[in-house]
Formats: sequence, C-alpha cells, structure tokens
Amino acid sequence: MTLLFTLALIALVSAACYHRASWNTCLGVAAATLLIGTFAGAFGAFAWLIFLAIAIPLSMTNVRQQYIVAPLFKAFKKVTPSMSETEKSAIDAGTTWWEADLFCGNPNWNKLHQYQAPRLTAEEQAFMDGPVEEVCAMLNDWEATHELTDLPQEVWQYLKDKKFFAMIIKKQYGGLEFSAYAQSCVLQKLTSKSTLLSSIVGVPNSLGPGELLQHYGTQEQKDHYLPRLAKGDEIPCFALTSPEAGSDASSIPDFGIVCKGEWEGKETLGIRLTWNKRYITLAPVATVLGLAFKMRDPDGLLGDKKEIGITCALIPTSTPGVEIGRRHFPLNVPFQNGPTQGEDVFVPLDFIIGGPKMAGQGWRMLVECLSVGRVITLPSNSTGGIKSLALASGAYSRIRRQFKLPIGKMEGIEEALAKLGGYAYSSDAAVSMSTGAVDLGEKPSVISAILKYHLTEQMRDSTKHAMDIHGGKGICLGPNNYLGRGYQGAPIAITVEGANILTRNMIIYGQGAIRCHPFVLAELNACTIKDKEEALNSFDQALMGHIGFTISNLVRTKWLALTGGRFSKVPFNDETADYYRAAARFSASLALMSDICMAVFGGSLKRKERISARLGDLLSYLYLVSATLKRYNDEGRRKEDLPYVQWACQEHLYLCQRALADLINNMPSMALRGLLKLILFPFGRPVRKPTDQMEHKLAQLLQTPSSARDRLASHIYLRDEPLNLIGKQEQTLKDILEVEPLFDKVCRAKGEKLPFMRLDKVAEMGRECGALNNDEADKLAAVEAKRLAVINVDDFDPADLLAGKARVVAKDAGANAA
Repeated sequence: MTLLFTLALIALVSAACYHRASWNTCLGVAAATLLIGTFAGAFGAFAWLIFLAIAIPLSMTNVRQQYIVAPLFKAFKKVTPSMSETEKSAIDAGTTWWEADLFCGNPNWNKLHQYQAPRLTAEEQAFMDGPVEEVCAMLNDWEATHELTDLPQEVWQYLKDKKFFAMIIKKQYGGLEFSAYAQSCVLQKLTSKSTLLSSIVGVPNSLGPGELLQHYGTQEQKDHYLPRLAKGDEIPCFALTSPEAGSDASSIPDFGIVCKGEWEGKETLGIRLTWNKRYITLAPVATVLGLAFKMRDPDGLLGDKKEIGITCALIPTSTPGVEIGRRHFPLNVPFQNGPTQGEDVFVPLDFIIGGPKMAGQGWRMLVECLSVGRVITLPSNSTGGIKSLALASGAYSRIRRQFKLPIGKMEGIEEALAKLGGYAYSSDAAVSMSTGAVDLGEKPSVISAILKYHLTEQMRDSTKHAMDIHGGKGICLGPNNYLGRGYQGAPIAITVEGANILTRNMIIYGQGAIRCHPFVLAELNACTIKDKEEALNSFDQALMGHIGFTISNLVRTKWLALTGGRFSKVPFNDETADYYRAAARFSASLALMSDICMAVFGGSLKRKERISARLGDLLSYLYLVSATLKRYNDEGRRKEDLPYVQWACQEHLYLCQRALADLINNMPSMALRGLLKLILFPFGRPVRKPTDQMEHKLAQLLQTPSSARDRLASHIYLRDEPLNLIGKQEQTLKDILEVEPLFDKVCRAKGEKLPFMRLDKVAEMGRECGALNNDEADKLAAVEAKRLAVINVDDFDPADLLAGKARVVAKDAGANAA
C-alpha cells in the first residue's frame, strides 16, 4: 500500500510539474495524496515530517530568503561574469518570438500555425514581375564580373530610376516602403541571376543610413537625405568594420573629439574625426558615408562625461579629408567594396544621426537595426542561391548522360540532389517565416543570428554539392558557367555581418539563453539593483520560478523520452505528426540541458564556446524544423511536397540529436554523463538520417517538372532568354523530356539502345527507317543544339585570358608590392 501511494504521489506531482502547475498547486496535490494515503494506512508521521520539512521553509518567504536564497544570491553574484555596456545593448536589442517558445521546452504548435503567412501586395508583385524581371534580363553577369568588375552604367541607372535602393524607405519620402517579405523576394530573384546584383541592391536596404535615419534621424536629416536616397541621387554606405575590429565591432579604434572648428566660414561646435575602415560595401561609389566611431569630450564641451561612447554620423564623401574610392576585390565577386579613411576631419555636431542627443547611442542603434537587417539580406541571398542551384542541378542531372542514362539516376548524384532540394525548401521556409515576423513588428535578434549562420552555411554546402554534380561544367569559368562565381564567393556571406564562427559559438545561444529563458535575465538584473531588499526579493522570485521551470523540464524530458512523445499533442495526425513530437521532445531537452549547463559551468559557460555552440545548434535546428512544418501547412499541406518536408525535418532533427549527444559527451563528470544518457536517451537515439528511399524521391522531384518543383522555384528568375543560363536550361529540360519518347521510338525501330547524343543524326535515322515523321524528326533534331549548350563549356584564345596590367599599390605597412 505504501509503495502504491508513493508511486501515486510521484505520478501526480510529476503530472502537475509536466503541465507547469504553480508551487501552491503542486503542494496541494502532494498534501491531498498524503492525506488520502494516511487514512488508507499507507503513510505515517515520518512521511508528513519529510513533507513539512520541504514545504514550510520553501513556502515561508522570510525563512526561504534568509536561509536559502540570500546565500545563493551571494554566490550567484560572485560567479556571474560582468557584462559590458555593449553586451547589455546587444541583449536588450530586438524582441523574442517563436524561438522563445522553443527555448522554454513546451512549444505551442497551434500558436505557430496561427501566425499569418506573409504575402506580396499587388504593388509588390507588380515590381517583381516588372522591374525585377527587367533588370535581370538586362545584366550579362559574365561581362559584369569578368570584364567590367562592376555593374554596367545602364544597370546602375535602372536600379536608381526604379528605386531598388529605396525598398526600405517610406513612401512619404519617395521610397517604395516594401514589406520585409517583399524585400526578401526581390533579393532572391536577383541572386538567382547574379550575386553581384543582389549584393549591391541588398546593402542600402539593410543596415545603413536609410534604416538608421528612419528610426533615429532628426526631421531635418530625414527631409534632406531620404528623398535623395530614394531617387538614387545619393549612394549610401555604412562604415563600421575596422582592420582591428571585425566581428568585435564594439571595440572599434576610430574616434571623434568634440571641439570647436570652422565650418562654412563660421566657428562651430563639432567633432574632429579620425578613422580607418575596411570591407565597406558601396564605399568606392558612395556619396554619403555613415560612420561609427567612439566619441570623446576631453574638454567637457558637452557636459561632465569624457567618454561618450559609440556614435553614428552621416558625412558627405565630398567633405574635405574623406578618403574614399579604392576597392577591395572579394573572391572574384566584384561588388563595390573598399576602404575609407579620414584624419582630423571636422564636421558639425548636427552630422550625428539623430543630432547631439543621440551621441553615445550608436551601438544600441546598430544592434537594433541589425536584428532586422540580418533577417533579410544575407538569408535571402543565400536562399535565392540555394533554390537556383537546386533547380539548375536537377535539370542538369536529367539532361546530362553517362553510361547511357541520366546522371540523376545514379545514387551518388541523388544524395547530393536531395540535400539541395531539402535545403532549398527549408531555407525558403525559414526566410518566409522570419521576414513575416518582422512585418508583424518583431525585431528578432536571435532569429537573425540563426538565419545568418545556418543559411549561409547551407549555401556554402549547396555550392559544393552542385559543383560535384556538374563536374567539369562547374569548374570552367566562362559566359556559360552559372556556378563558378557563386562557388568562389560563398565564403563572403560566411564572413560578413559577424563571422559565422562567432555567430554560432557565441551569439545564437549567448543572446538566446538570456533573452529567451523566462528567468535568467531577471536573475541577472537582480544583481544590478542597488537596494538590497529589493534585489533579494527580485532574485527570490526569479530563482523560485527558475527551479520550478527546471523541474518541469526534467519531468517533461523524461516522460517524452520514455514515451517517444507519443502522448504529446500534435496539430495534425498525419505524416508530419512524428516530427512535431520529436521537436517537442528536443525542445524540452534543450530547456533542461540549458539549465544543467548553467549549473555545471556557471560563469565559465560564457567561455565554453563549443558548449554554447551545441546548445545554439539545438535551438537553430528546432527553428528550421518549425519553419518547414509551418510552410507545409501554409501552402495547403500538399502531399506532393512531402519529400521536401520529410527530408528537411528528418535531417534537422537528426542534427538536433547529434548536438544533444555531443553535449552529453562533453559534460565534465562521468556520473553526470551516464545520468543524462539515462534521462535523454533511455532507449538509444531515436532519430535516423533521411533514408536512401526518401532521398531518391526528392532527387526525382528536382529532375521532373511538376507543381511541387514550381513551388520550389518561387521568386527565382527563370525567363528563357539569351542571358539567363538557368532559364534556358529549364526550357531545355522540358524540350528533352518531350522528345525522349521520339528517341525511344528510334531505338526500338533500330533494335538497340542508342547513346543519347547527336540527336540530329538520330532524327535522320528515325526519318529513314520510318519511325518518325518529318515533324517529329525536326523536333528531335532541334533539341540537339540546346542539349550541347547545356553540357559544353567555354574555351578561350590564350590572349583573351591575359589579365592585362595589374598594378598593386599597397597602402598598408609591410605590404609593398608591384
């Protein structure tokens, strides 16, 4: 009887914890069970003594705070690492959204599916169908990247005339005021034609003067600059990165000294600026320079504060002393990128974005805007690239033949194609869901880091798989190569806007743990409260909540691991149900492991970057699974799209599992490792990688025109015109599939399996033996030229490959060369 009631007590309290019941509810459940057990003779005085010994101290606030919370608070403050002002600004910037639900261990899938899917307005769709299509048709990417190392002037002018640089600017200032989702769609289509084109368009619409002015500029600054930016009369750049401060942008050495100087013939209070910036996109052609620097006021001209902090100013590049115009050459993707310098350049205080009152607020301004910009530009460019690679590789695999069959029927090619298709679907889903969040008013700083890291990495991985599929077609540069420039330039996206190593190892979980955890930020804030009683009360409330949260996640994790999540609620009982269950299980595991890592490593967790990276991976892959499932639902749960969904969910859940296993294996104690394996994987690891059969289905989808393939091609430039290699190849795929039955008729008539080549000769053979009529023979012969255009590569006269005069004038110390 005692055993039965003890088990009942554990089960009932655990059920209350599983459902996140309050402390008082859990106490009430325990007391009621004890009372009934006592009347049944199962419990005696000893059981009540244990219950009261736990319940009374924890329920009496004064006792709890004096004897339990106060010592813990003292210890917590000792081990908690100090946080700089820049770190505080980064943590405070932005908002939390769906990632917080995933982090807390109990995602509400119905809530996810209730978020409205983003849609293009009629105006935005017209822009996609008109100016975006037209500028893609205008550009010869080989000419731009190989011969001009820049966009042609007529393309630059078209971009200005059609306000491509003003998608982010409000209509009242002459801009297009497009949604974040529309901007993403535009960039995806531009990328599918040229990474050079999308890079140049993306930057002014991301972190830059336009964004900063709209949020923080004075009315005078807005009225002056925004209409000019919208018309293209001004070309903006923003200079943040220095040679000595790349990913650690908050440590920029560039400075400005508050002083008096002469401006337009009058003595003016201003700033004397000195800077040396590198890697600044659009700097060589910019007319207005956004500049981040550390502002100092040694003479107290503005007040008592000497070190004012990071400040952002807007400076016309015609200002005397501004050095601009030289170019970097980033991996043969020659978008306008270069250095800018200035020494003792005097400008008025009014050049500060937002005016003098915003002096020292630059870092907050930057991280708030970056939380939005990083969701759009690089993830969208990466997604457009992955989707175009998937389509091109699928078409090429069906057209190109070896051993008398399309190479797409070979299992090695199928494996690579499946990754391209799965990445294309899930990355598009993630960008759509995330830009939709921005349009709902969110500033998702953690999500922006997730997308920046994972989608640029998927893009890099996709270029590798596409190159493997294309073989010699991919490695020979020329007008007919649509892979080479993207392959060369893939590391650029990995490097810019925060290096990916930093983003994965520090930012995703570093921000996520503090912003998404329901109690950690409150515990940290308690350490900064000066009033001791208020600080203790605040910490007490957060700590008790944190303890209950951890116990709940422990119970949830164990129950979901034991049952495989079979009894957890799912929004749909179909082929996707197991993915919802597995994601819920790993969400609870993330919440539990996060608290365990905080307890085990304490303040040193900040330095345990590989531990942080794995926790961040868990959160990231769960977000990608969520986005995939949401896209499938938003698009009507079409069965023909299931191969995309199944591969993406299976792959990302498998990676979740691997990150979780790696976390366990790197815990410092063998006993803890054993206990965690028992809790998290009582029956072994449950998730398998995508199967060969699953990847076969996905590879076939990419090689066969269908509605499912068309949906994957959304917002990709596929017009069949001379300068669009992928569009021409798409038409060739359709033509070849149409004539394959004719080819087979000739083979049957000849009694042999002919090689699928020299189709014009095959057509004559068919005409001669009566297998084909004249129209059929002409149709088969006409495809041969298109087939050869797909598989052939460019060759050049040796003189055409001479680089010409290349004079290198190195301005950096120790790098003199000619």
